[in-house]
Amino acid sequence: MDLGLMDEVLTENKQIYTVPQSYAGRNRLRKIIDVFVNNRSLIPPLSMSELSGMADEVIRQYDLSETWKGWLMVEINNFAWRDTVAAVPYEKRILLLPQCLSNATQCRAKTDELGLLCMRCGSCKLPTLQDKAAELGIMSIVAEGFTPVIGLLESGVVHTVIGVGCLDSLEKAFPLLVNHAIPGIAIPLNKAGCRDTKVDYRYVEDCFRMYSPGHVTLPDYNVIKDDIRTWFSFEALADIFRDVDGTSLIARRWLSGAGKRWRPFLLVSVYLSITGKTDVPEFVKTAAIAVECFHKASLVHDDIQDNDEFRYGKQTVHALHGIPAAINIGDLLLGKGYHILSMCSRPELVAVAASAHLLLCKGQGMELEWSRSPRELTLTFVLDIFRCKTVPAFEVALDFGVYCAGNDERLRSILHEFSFALGIAYQLLDDTEDYRQTLAPHRENADLYVEPSPSAGEDYRQTLAPAVLRPSAVLAVLCEQNRNAGFINRLSKEKDYKAFLGRSEYRLLLQKAVDKVKTLSEEYHQQAIDSLSTLDNAEMKRLLFRVTERILNNQSE
Repeated sequence: MDLGLMDEVLTENKQIYTVPQSYAGRNRLRKIIDVFVNNRSLIPPLSMSELSGMADEVIRQYDLSETWKGWLMVEINNFAWRDTVAAVPYEKRILLLPQCLSNATQCRAKTDELGLLCMRCGSCKLPTLQDKAAELGIMSIVAEGFTPVIGLLESGVVHTVIGVGCLDSLEKAFPLLVNHAIPGIAIPLNKAGCRDTKVDYRYVEDCFRMYSPGHVTLPDYNVIKDDIRTWFSFEALADIFRDVDGTSLIARRWLSGAGKRWRPFLLVSVYLSITGKTDVPEFVKTAAIAVECFHKASLVHDDIQDNDEFRYGKQTVHALHGIPAAINIGDLLLGKGYHILSMCSRPELVAVAASAHLLLCKGQGMELEWSRSPRELTLTFVLDIFRCKTVPAFEVALDFGVYCAGNDERLRSILHEFSFALGIAYQLLDDTEDYRQTLAPHRENADLYVEPSPSAGEDYRQTLAPAVLRPSAVLAVLCEQNRNAGFINRLSKEKDYKAFLGRSEYRLLLQKAVDKVKTLSEEYHQQAIDSLSTLDNAEMKRLLFRVTERILNNQSE
């Protein structure tokens, strides 16, 4: 189908960005997208891969220029979110405009940390748009990129963003918006550049004016996390840990200590998104505490087996109280978890927890057996350990949420696929963190230094004694790089294998292995998001997009 539209090809950073040039042409394409989206009843948020596939489909179906793909992806995402955005009250919206819409030769505005401070010289349409938005009660900011508004969105001050930017800028910001599952409209400029750009002002105004009062569920996840945090205070746990013997007090103190409580948060949030309720019943709260009991018990035992002396920046339980006492404390937490689950009047929860417990022990056994007798290591073997050890921790929390809400086998199947990919991505990142100190700067290798980042995992460990040689994804990649060199045999003879890998002759190989594992983690990250494509619960889908981003990028709350 020939729409008779012209392309404007913009070359920047060796990439080509194309925008349909005429206003009439862009509107005709938007009508095509409207029909396309309505015929599919899309449930936002949509992943980048979903948007890419749909843009390709539109291009094929209507014989459009492939150079419009980026623009089409943005507009398809806009139409998918349209009803959600329209239901958000004006006072909960923000209009984000780029500084490049100002008249560069006449603009007298200054800028601060948020963006441009308009002097209303009348040389551009920015103040007109801001005034029209303000009349409706919509907040507006003139700034580059979407980063300035992320904090406002995360804090709940605003619920949606209508943002304008060039395709170059949107290409960088778009994944941020998609991965955070932020309801919004992104409006591409008609041309790129840093001065005197243009946009469809009428379309921008139509987007921020649209309003269709209705029910839009936008629970405040920060409130949910804050509520969960109170459940795990030392005082609050007295209702669960009624005994005051030394072992129980240590277990209670460990359970009330540091940690992000992702698993209880997942359980509770899934339950609320299924039921539509706002209050958490006591049996759901009890199940959430049980999940954390299991998790904290596994950390106690894991620290002993890995010889880790610090966790959360503090001494581990066995470092403080000795290995025999720590084993007993971990066992008490396991028993307490099963005991309080038995009070939930849902026997299937006990069965799910027991199955995951057995799988975790199997995975830990695989790891311990390999550490006792190191041999050639493959990624397949390591990923199988992750499947047993890490994946069930997320899967149990999600299963509990579904079971507490009744049970939906199809939903549990989708969430199992999600848990698998999320768990693998999480553990791959955690493996790379084990080598953060090893890759710390050396004078002769300053060019290899990677700026340390906060641990990808919430359970960051630090070992003062030489680390136990254990199977990890990074070691598996190093084995593949040194397949015929007796690499593992040599490492197993080193008193401190991490210090050995930190030597100049191995640092480049180690850095490449870490980079490869990070790339693999990104692939599983995308797989986790893609697994949610068939989820028909919009609020749960949005929740899991955001949780995935936060867990894997360690964004504190």
